[in-house]
Amino acid sequence: MTRKGLAFAFDRDTAWEAAGEGIRRKVLTYDTGVMMVRVAFEAGAVGVPHSHPHIQCSLVEQGVFDVTIDGRTERLRQGDSFLVPPNAVHGAVAIEAGVLLDVFTPMREDFVAAGA
Repeated sequence: MTRKGLAFAFDRDTAWEAAGEGIRRKVLTYDTGVMMVRVAFEAGAVGVPHSHPHIQCSLVEQGVFDVTIDGRTERLRQGDSFLVPPNAVHGAVAIEAGVLLDVFTPMREDFVAAGA
């Protein structure tokens, strides 16, 4: 079921999908210009360094992460956030199990193709 353009998205109606070893995600709601995604990490899971043309801002909902953006690494905890400019190489390591809430602009077409 697509959630594109829906005013409300209910967690109970949204399935988790695999997003790497020890990582799973839920595409929550989106439209052409923006997308919100919840990403859960097991302790020690690695969001491998990558880049994309989207602007990404993320909130640490739970846990502790070492986040690297363009070679700079910071340890972030619940309530901290970060901004990834377009095409910046970035990644994260879950020091403790945790959850990131990611917002992308424009939306990630590749996440929809993956089953969102």
